[in-house]
Amino acid sequence: MFSTGQINFAIAFAVVFAIVIVISYKKDFKLHQKNFKGVKWIGIFFTLFLILLLCIKFILKE
Repeated sequence: MFSTGQINFAIAFAVVFAIVIVISYKKDFKLHQKNFKGVKWIGIFFTLFLILLLCIKFILKE
């Protein structure tokens, strides 16, 4: 299916990619806190809205 070299490359790529993402996130952490202050509330309300829609769907289905 995949050669040993391809598997090694995929593993190395995934590890390096994850490291670069973590470093990039840590570098921009203060900027993210400044620009995205209310994002957690939007996420919470969006999740609650989806749960409400699912509840309404199951209630009306019966």
